Amino acid sequence: MNRRGRTAVALLAPLLVLLAGCVQPAPTPSGSQSQASTTGPSSPAPSNSSAPDSDETAQPQAGDHVIASRIGCDWRVPSPSAVCSASHPVTPPIASPPLPPVPYLYAIGEGTHPNDAPPYDQLSFRFKGGFPSYTIDYVSQLSMDGSGNPVPLPGAGSILRVVFRDAQAHDENGQSTVVSKPPTAIGHKAISRWAPAGDFEGTLTFGIGVGGSADAGVRVPLRVYEVEKIELGQHLYVVAVQVDGSRWR
Repeated sequence: MNRRGRTAVALLAPLLVLLAGCVQPAPTPSGSQSQASTTGPSSPAPSNSSAPDSDETAQPQAGDHVIASRIGCDWRVPSPSAVCSASHPVTPPIASPPLPPVPYLYAIGEGTHPNDAPPYDQLSFRFKGGFPSYTIDYVSQLSMDGSGNPVPLPGAGSILRVVFRDAQAHDENGQSTVVSKPPTAIGHKAISRWAPAGDFEGTLTFGIGVGGSADAGVRVPLRVYEVEKIELGQHLYVVAVQVDGSRWR
């Protein structure tokens, strides 16, 4: 490099240093953004505008919130080879007597959501103490646990059987733990009615009537949401059974 070139470089160097000091580094994430909480594997967000469990029968209170939620069974028709089920291990006792030693049913809720995609009717089972394991499938006849006697669901087109294991709906004194429930004849299109079918040896069984008398044998998809939440000051574990109502819209 000749003398003139070295002189030019010497003059430019301070200017380059000054410009470099004026460049601001790229901002980095603050880390303060809230993260959605889920239990188990990552779960997709609801495909509609409603909350995962949205059939509360009383006005929300300050402090009510969802702790975690997940889809236990996404929209599909359960079959003998692919029932909707989930396993939640329980180590009893979870509470001292007279409270039950296993998750116990606190309330049953119902609701209809005609403007969602897909539209659906819902029956939710609200437990205390934890999530029970469950299996949900279509059956030709609902039978009472223990006796095996048929449990009628008059006017229903088909029957969903919901079986909760490591669960009960009575305390150690034999008193019911259920503080609220809808009438058994709900009257919605997708879920027309429901019926209890046993609270026997740690197994709770229910039937859900799907459709009406004109829908004999119909089997439509369902979805199951599991929601852990604080609702009306109670710590609840909700299993919400949602039945696709597209057929009746």
